[in-house]
Amino acid sequence: MDQALVGMCVNERRFVKIPPKLAYGSEGVPGVIPPNAVLHFDVLLIDLWNSEDEVQVQTYFKPEKCPRTVQVSDFVRYHYNGTFLDGTLFDSSHNRMRTYDTYVGIGWLIPGMDQGLLGMCVGEKRIITIPPFLAYGEDGDGKEIPGQASLVFDVVLLDLHNPKDGIAIENQLVPESCERRSQTGDFLRYHYNGTLLDGTLFDSSYSRNRTYDTYVGKGYVIAGMDEGLLGVCTGEKRRIIIPPHLGYGEEGRGKIPGSAVLVFDIHVVDFHNPSDSVSITVHYKPSNCTVLSKKGDYLKYHYNASLLDGTLLDSTHSLGKTYNIVLGSGQVVLGMDMGLQDMCVGERRTVVIPPHLGYGEHGVEGEVPGSAVLVFDIELLELVSGLPEGYMFVWNGEVSPNLFEEIDQNHDGEVLLEEFSEYIQTQVDTGKGKLAPGFDFEKIVKNMFTNQDRDGNGKVTAEEFKLKDQEAREEHDEL
Repeated sequence: MDQALVGMCVNERRFVKIPPKLAYGSEGVPGVIPPNAVLHFDVLLIDLWNSEDEVQVQTYFKPEKCPRTVQVSDFVRYHYNGTFLDGTLFDSSHNRMRTYDTYVGIGWLIPGMDQGLLGMCVGEKRIITIPPFLAYGEDGDGKEIPGQASLVFDVVLLDLHNPKDGIAIENQLVPESCERRSQTGDFLRYHYNGTLLDGTLFDSSYSRNRTYDTYVGKGYVIAGMDEGLLGVCTGEKRRIIIPPHLGYGEEGRGKIPGSAVLVFDIHVVDFHNPSDSVSITVHYKPSNCTVLSKKGDYLKYHYNASLLDGTLLDSTHSLGKTYNIVLGSGQVVLGMDMGLQDMCVGERRTVVIPPHLGYGEHGVEGEVPGSAVLVFDIELLELVSGLPEGYMFVWNGEVSPNLFEEIDQNHDGEVLLEEFSEYIQTQVDTGKGKLAPGFDFEKIVKNMFTNQDRDGNGKVTAEEFKLKDQEAREEHDEL
C-alpha cells in the first residue's frame, strides 16, 4: 500500500492488487486475513498534505484598481465557499446570505485564513488552500470538519477598513470659480449615489428625483458625511468613503449591512447659511444714475431666474414682456424686494437670494425646489416714482379748503363711493392729484373711501371726513 499510494491525486481512484509478500505474508492476520492472501483494495484519495506545506493562494480575479489591500488588524467582510480537498462542501456564507465579518491577523480566524486574506483587494477572488495544522488540526471542529482535514476556501472580498481609518475624499470635479466653500452650520442641497465598496447600490437621490437637503457639521447626517460635506463648492463633485464607525456601525441600516464601508458620490447643487442676506453684484450702471428705486416706486424690469447650478427657472425675455411691481408692497419675495432697492433705470445686476428670503423650505411645487438659492439677472427698464409711505393719493398743489363740499356734488351732506370715485378720477386726469402707481384704480379708491367711512354705513359725512395730516396717529391710506 505504501507503494500504491505514491503519485495519487485527490479524487483519484485506483484498484490495487498486493501480493502476500508485500502484505501480511505467510502469517496473515488471524481471524481476518488468511496466510499467503492476495489483497485487493479499491482506493479513493480524499485528502493529502505534508508537514512542510504552507497556505496556498490562487487569485483568479483581481480588479484593475486596487488602492488598498488587506493588512494585519484590518476588518474585512467577505463571502466564501468552504470545501474539503475532494470538493465536498462543508460551509458557505452565500447559503446564509450574509458575509463573514472579522478582523484579520489578530487570531480571530484559523491561522491559515489569517494568512490567506492578507494582500487582498476589494473585489478580488482567490482560492485559499489550508493544511490541517493551520486549520482545525487533529481533532477537527467537532462538527462538519473531521480531524486532519485540509480546507479549501473560495473567497471574494467585499469590504475592508481599519478601525483607525478616517473618511477619504476623492475630488472628481471642482469648479474653476469657487467663491465660497461650505462650513459648519451651512444648509446644503446635494445629489448622491450611495454604494458599498464592491459597487452595490443601496440608495440614490437621483432615483427619487430630488436632492437631499440638510445642515452640515451639526449631526443631522452620519458623522462621516458631516465631515465629508465641509469645504465643498457649489457644483463640486466628490467621492466620500466612510468607514463603518463613522457610518452605520456594526448594526447597519436597511440595505446597508453591518460594518460596511460606504461610498457616496455627491454633486453639490447649492448651499447657504441661515444668516445669509441677499447678495447683489452690479454689472452695469448708467453714468446718469441719480434717481434710485425706493419703496413704493412702480418698476418694470426684465429678469432671468435660475438655480445656483445654472438651471433656468423662468425668464421674462421668453415671455416677451416685463415684470411689473410696486417695490416693497409684497408682490415679490422679500429677497427680490431687497435686491431691487437703490437701482436706477438701465442698471443690470445679479441678485442671489437665500431660501429664507425666497420660497423657503417648500419652494413652489413643480417650479422651485424647496430650500433653493435663487439667482436673478435683472435689468431695470422703467421707474415711476411712488408716493410717500402710507399714502395712496397725494395732491400736486394746494388742497381746497372746501374739499368735502367739492366732492359732495349734490350737496346732501353725504358722499357716496360713486361720487368719491368720480372726484378722484377727475383730479388725476387734470393733474391736480396723483395715485400710487402700479395699483388698481378701483381698489385704491375703494380703500380710501372705506377708511373715510368710519361707521361703515356706505356714506361719508363731513364729520367723518379727514385729511391725512388731520389723523391722530392713525395709519390709514387716505387723502
